[in-house]
Amino acid sequence: MSDRPANGAGNAEPLSVDIDAATRRLMAALDALESAVERRREADRDENELAIRIQALGVDRSRLADELDGSLVKSRRLERTNREIAERLDAAIGTIRAVLDAGETS
Repeated sequence: MSDRPANGAGNAEPLSVDIDAATRRLMAALDALESAVERRREADRDENELAIRIQALGVDRSRLADELDGSLVKSRRLERTNREIAERLDAAIGTIRAVLDAGETS
């Protein structure tokens, strides 16, 4: 049971003080809970934004990988064409030298 007397004018004020203190503790707890909920919402928003950014980076990575593959194919084709042209130029230079040499000996 309670240590307080059942009736008496002296216990009304301490009871009121206890209720006020409990009310203040309850309000402080509710404020803390509200702050915690807001922090959690903010963390969830940050998490969602991060997930969206990661997904966008994945899409960009895939697009860039495709572009790189296309560039590599084009680069190899250009290198092959460059070699063919160099070979033809070497053959043409050889032919021209042979014609010049034949013209000098005649």
